[in-house]
Amino acid sequence: MDSRFWEDADRLLIRYGTTFSPRVIERAAGAHVYDTAGRPILDFTSGQMSSVLGHAHPDIVSAVSTAISTLDHLYSGMLSRPVLDLAEALAATLPPELGKTLLLSTGAESNEAAIKLAKLYTGRYEIVSFDRSWHGMSQGAASATYSAGRRGYGPPTPGNFTLPTPNAYRSPFRAADGSHDWRAELEYGFAMVDRQSSGSLAACLVEPILSSGGIIELPPGYLARLRELCDERGMLLILDEAQTGLGRTGTMYAFERDGVVPDLLTLSKTLGAGLPVAAVLTGERVERVCHERGFLFFTTHVSDPLAATVGATVLSVIQREGLVARAAALGEQLATRLGELRDRYDIVGDVRGRGLLQGLELVTDRQSRTPADEIGQRITHDCLARGLHLNIVQLPGMGGIFRIAPPLTVTEAELHAGLDILATSIERAAVAALAM
Repeated sequence: MDSRFWEDADRLLIRYGTTFSPRVIERAAGAHVYDTAGRPILDFTSGQMSSVLGHAHPDIVSAVSTAISTLDHLYSGMLSRPVLDLAEALAATLPPELGKTLLLSTGAESNEAAIKLAKLYTGRYEIVSFDRSWHGMSQGAASATYSAGRRGYGPPTPGNFTLPTPNAYRSPFRAADGSHDWRAELEYGFAMVDRQSSGSLAACLVEPILSSGGIIELPPGYLARLRELCDERGMLLILDEAQTGLGRTGTMYAFERDGVVPDLLTLSKTLGAGLPVAAVLTGERVERVCHERGFLFFTTHVSDPLAATVGATVLSVIQREGLVARAAALGEQLATRLGELRDRYDIVGDVRGRGLLQGLELVTDRQSRTPADEIGQRITHDCLARGLHLNIVQLPGMGGIFRIAPPLTVTEAELHAGLDILATSIERAAVAALAM
């Protein structure tokens, strides 16, 4: 049966840049997905890093069922109560500087809108992002994406520059004591940007924790200094919290740790808990100027009531069930278990991240830090065979990095069961590596 499925997939589908998991998924519930044989697989990716409430959460099922039968989609020039309810609920979780919402569908779309707002507000066009960034696959977002997908499509949007990603494990910027000198790295990056700029710097677009870039967490103090450097140049700061927003890191938004409020905030993935919901948030100052200058982002699904109903339900469940604090507490357990693996096995080079978004980087050995792509693939396949789905990020010059992001609703038992599978697979790979 499955062989026929894959034959049909090869015949009918356009491949879009990934190797499909060999299991055909039949259904999903909670922290598990189930294949056609009914075998449960722990989902440590939350779908595409999105399903913060797990799969088929009853509140989401109920909200979607009601909305689809009463108020699902409208002409984009019409407004409905669910859109204002979501905007009110989001504003209640954010500083007053981020009190205005534009409701959209995808992360790429929200970043496109944020970039357009920044360009219109400043009257400039240059966008700065990290050299390991991922902000989406549409033109403006893809032009600010550097971790993959830049070659073969012609010129990106003019005026996009990079900052070096502050990867403490691999950065060549070192203080006298060998520690990561992120200040020098950031200053160097902006010096390079200044040399390349035509004098039209509009915004800096970054993730507080780069996810597709290898779970790279911005060092404490980095975001505050980045804010200062942007302000000195009249640039807006855009934070992309597609994967870090809504409790994932143990705070409602990742930027809360640093006490830095962006000019524009983009949300997606977690806001829809697996459904296509996204938003851009900004303040009265930026919104008013852009409106006066004719801001246009009139899309088919802007301000859709179904999306608004889902987003408001996600916020309600997160608050009612205390999932932000839960992510922080489970994140401590996750960090402890991953730290034990790092201390025990030479092929585990680094552990990083926070809350329920953490990464584990594999190397051939801890001294050379040589990337261990084949070992990562072996562990991925072994984990899947034992009932655990993990995603591994493989980028040039870095080892295989497991992104570990289970739903915020994962039970303690499920979390440790998945980590037990991972530990066994790492041990098997470490023994095999020694035998080679």
